[in-house]
Amino acid sequence: MQIPRLHPDTVEVIKERADIVDVISEHVVLRKRGKDFIGLCPFHNEKSPSFSVSPSKQMYFCFGCQTGGNVFTFLTSVQKRSFSEVALDLAQRYQVHVKTLEPEQRQELQRQMSLRDQLYEVLASAANFYQHALKQPQGKIALDYLQQKRRFNDEVIQQFGLGFAPGGWETLYRYLVETKGYPVQLLEKAGLIKSRKEGNGYYDVFRDRLMIPIHDAMGRVIAFGGRTLGDDQPKYLNSPETEVFFKGKTLFALDKARNGISREDKAIVVEGYFDAIALHAVGITNVVASLGTALSMEQVRLVLRYSDSKQIILNFDADKAGVNAAERAIGEIADLAYKGEVQLKILNIPDGKDADEYLYTHDSSDYQQLVNSAPLWLDWQIKQIIKDRDLKQATDYQLVSQGVVKLLKNIVNKDTLDYYVSYCAEILTLGDTRLIPLRIENLLTQIGPSATSPKSFPVRVNREQATQYTQEQSTTESQEFKIPKQAGNLLQHAEALLLKIYLHYHRYREMIVNALEERDLQFSLSHHRFLWQQIIENPSPTEKDLISSLQDRYLEFPEEMSLIAHLLHLTEKAQQEMIFYQEKLILAAVAAMERVNCEKLSRYFLELYEKADEKGEVQESQSYYQAFYKYKLRLWELDRQRHFSITDLF
Repeated sequence: MQIPRLHPDTVEVIKERADIVDVISEHVVLRKRGKDFIGLCPFHNEKSPSFSVSPSKQMYFCFGCQTGGNVFTFLTSVQKRSFSEVALDLAQRYQVHVKTLEPEQRQELQRQMSLRDQLYEVLASAANFYQHALKQPQGKIALDYLQQKRRFNDEVIQQFGLGFAPGGWETLYRYLVETKGYPVQLLEKAGLIKSRKEGNGYYDVFRDRLMIPIHDAMGRVIAFGGRTLGDDQPKYLNSPETEVFFKGKTLFALDKARNGISREDKAIVVEGYFDAIALHAVGITNVVASLGTALSMEQVRLVLRYSDSKQIILNFDADKAGVNAAERAIGEIADLAYKGEVQLKILNIPDGKDADEYLYTHDSSDYQQLVNSAPLWLDWQIKQIIKDRDLKQATDYQLVSQGVVKLLKNIVNKDTLDYYVSYCAEILTLGDTRLIPLRIENLLTQIGPSATSPKSFPVRVNREQATQYTQEQSTTESQEFKIPKQAGNLLQHAEALLLKIYLHYHRYREMIVNALEERDLQFSLSHHRFLWQQIIENPSPTEKDLISSLQDRYLEFPEEMSLIAHLLHLTEKAQQEMIFYQEKLILAAVAAMERVNCEKLSRYFLELYEKADEKGEVQESQSYYQAFYKYKLRLWELDRQRHFSITDLF
């Protein structure tokens, strides 16, 4: 049907009701920044986000390609559809009554739009029928299964609307058609019945099965999953796709997990219905299930809408099928993960158990510990590559080497690449640390010319040498050992962050002082050293007194104070970012400060090692290499300390 022109009043109502963040989040991973949201522009290739969405203005704009507009222009551009098609979909989505400029076409348009509402209604009636049947004598076997085998109480059974489909061929059909008066065609479109091959009637799709209703994000029943309680195949039977149900765009229990995902700032994705229900039953409510299919990009974007940190933990089975499912899911969203748009972790429960089985012998806190210690997807992938491989065998060694190179080639972030090249190089040396520089160089050669030079890779020496060298480098202008721009930015951010927290959150002052003393660290940048000296000379007990006292120094030190004035004030955005994470930020900042020193020293001893090696000075060469390698190990440890779940601040 040709879509008629919509009345301007209808368009205005759609504009008022449509949430541009909600709509764009289905196509772009958005992160909150102040009052707005940012992400990678879908209209041109970029590595740094320049695409901004304003909820208050209901507008978007890309500072990179200069495109912008409202919810209509976004969807017409992304989906390559007409304005009328986009507007009609939005009207259905946000339940806007449609008026057209051609009155004679309104009836047909309303009929088309009402089909979804009719489907929602008949599916809700079917769900009520199944729930009622569960409490009848014929549903006792299903109820016993839920209460005894699955250990679900009545509250959980009711919360998830679990039910039972009786064994008759036309039980649901007769109830909905003959008792409730629904049209047969509507039941067929809802995926509840099928026509007989002989053409003489219909039969129920679900018979003698435990019924699990599938809801959309708004809590409306859109489909069912039916589990057999006998030997029938398939074990699980899902509704076919309909006007309201698209398997690849739906996540089971999302309607119940939205608040939990937002509160925990992470989403756990499991494979099965009962894994999700069991976790919700013990209070872990940030869990959804993937409906037994490979996790799709649309499903990922669904959960990312509710998490600021964009963290997803895949908890698939540890058997071969589960590993394959995890691999497929990673492949689907790897592009986002490589760019850092998704913080993806993989959780495999010990002994190959699924979440439901694990909770038979463990409590929710045990499961939560597994979640918290789940490895990043890259670490998990590397373990899969080396699993069951003997690196002393040439064939296995070659396969592992090829596998890690393929993995490393796609890493975009330089710091992440540096870390994983060094990590993989250590694995490939089989414990012979002398070979690490050579393995690093080999990996970089295979990765390609865009990879980092081996000399930039981190890899401690006696205390006197280290202290003397770092002190010299704090004052020297020598180009040979000058801190690179990137390290300088790292130091600038880390020191400024520590000073901000010290100034504005007095309860963390002792922690900051102790952390600096334990690692023998000092502020390296002159304006930060000046501010720290003023702080030490005036240890006021409250933020207000200290900041007020520092502001009085403007008259005495106008030039110095102008360089640190911005630290005396916290923006609304900074307050929001710091409010819950001060301790983690302190540890990350201190680790970043130490990292700058370690990186300088690692380069210094690498150069000494190379010079001694060229001259054949074996003893000196080994000594310098050991110093170089100790610093490399410390750098790895520091990188883990300064990368944590909210964001990579430095």
